[in-house]
Amino acid sequence: MNRKKWYGGIFSVLLIFSVILAGCSSSTGGNSDSKDKVTLDIFQFKVEFKSQFESLVKQYEKENPDVKIEISTVGGGNDYKSAITAKFASGEEPAVFNIGGPVDVKQYKDRLSDLKDTKAAAAALDGTLDGVEEDGQVLGLPFNQEGYGFIYNKRIFKEAGINPEEITSYTALEAAVKKMDSQKDKLKIDAVFAYPVKEKWVTGNHLSNVFLAPEFDGNVLEASKSPTVKFTDGDKFKQMVDIQNKYSVQPTTSLDYSQQVEELFSLEKVAIIQQGNWVYNTVYDMDPELAEKGIGIIPIPNGDKAGMPVGVPNYWAVNKKSDEKVQEEAKKFLDWMYTSEEGKKAVLEDFKFIPAYEGYDVEKIADPISKEIYKYSQDGNTIGWVFNGYPVGWNDALGASVQKYVTGKLTWDELVQQNIENWEKIHSK
Repeated sequence: MNRKKWYGGIFSVLLIFSVILAGCSSSTGGNSDSKDKVTLDIFQFKVEFKSQFESLVKQYEKENPDVKIEISTVGGGNDYKSAITAKFASGEEPAVFNIGGPVDVKQYKDRLSDLKDTKAAAAALDGTLDGVEEDGQVLGLPFNQEGYGFIYNKRIFKEAGINPEEITSYTALEAAVKKMDSQKDKLKIDAVFAYPVKEKWVTGNHLSNVFLAPEFDGNVLEASKSPTVKFTDGDKFKQMVDIQNKYSVQPTTSLDYSQQVEELFSLEKVAIIQQGNWVYNTVYDMDPELAEKGIGIIPIPNGDKAGMPVGVPNYWAVNKKSDEKVQEEAKKFLDWMYTSEEGKKAVLEDFKFIPAYEGYDVEKIADPISKEIYKYSQDGNTIGWVFNGYPVGWNDALGASVQKYVTGKLTWDELVQQNIENWEKIHSK
């Protein structure tokens, strides 16, 4: 027997075996090999800053060559909550993922690493950690601050003879909408609104919050503890669903986020959309001049009251079932993103975020929508984001019932009763 061939065969087998061993690692949140090369899996929902986030990650990898960060983004027209649930069920758990507040903290408690010793947690602004603090632990780090309302086209409003500053009540809104609707041909618009009822979060989270927040004094923790919901302002909630649905591009149940923002608003085919400052990058990509000079935002009126909903939209969570090295690298990356000079520059100038952390020059907030929201926040003319305290799944059920309501398959009274019963049922579990 040829000894060279025999030794060569043994060597090949050993080499293949060693490669297999090197490739075997935990499927939870990434891995680190014998050379301390760390792979960090991030599963996030924010499509609006996807490319900017990926660019920042490349910068971090360049500065940290022993780290590989893999990003999966699921959002926009897709259901992140269902996607992350499926991801966990598959056994391929990410190291970093997104949670929305106290309800998600309860659901994912066994996977949430304590982040209280991070630089980012120490720099978080007062109140921004309220939804993720429990038993002395900090179980998430805030993305940013966001606000939402009615984003409008300044040119269309001006040509229609409408002053947005005067729209501080439902009555004023209704008059403005009817005035624009009567001038659609002159204004060259398809409709006043683009109302994406297909997106259950638009109605089930954001719109409902305007009319349910007063029940809980605008406090997310109060909402998360409440055994019931009363729909005290349910009639005003109905008014706002009705007016958007009636004066929108049709059919609203087929209209999604992308169509609303890209195809209709950014191309100036509608005057108003119910969205927040997160749409700025998308509008800018479509029409920079429109984004920079042609859009504004006003609160969604609740009868004769009008406050801007401002809050922390989501938090970064680190999976404590991941490898220890992966967890530590995840914390280092999040600290770098929010507290380093390079990261802070990206947060303000590229992500177009309203910071949730100290140490930022707020005068450099990049876009006009965020500046207006920040001004509302400074003036104290805001309402809290209680929707992050809704019982698990309740917001989706509410959004689905609004879909049935606008198609005539459910009366408003039936919608209210069903969702009260559903809240109490879920809360009692």
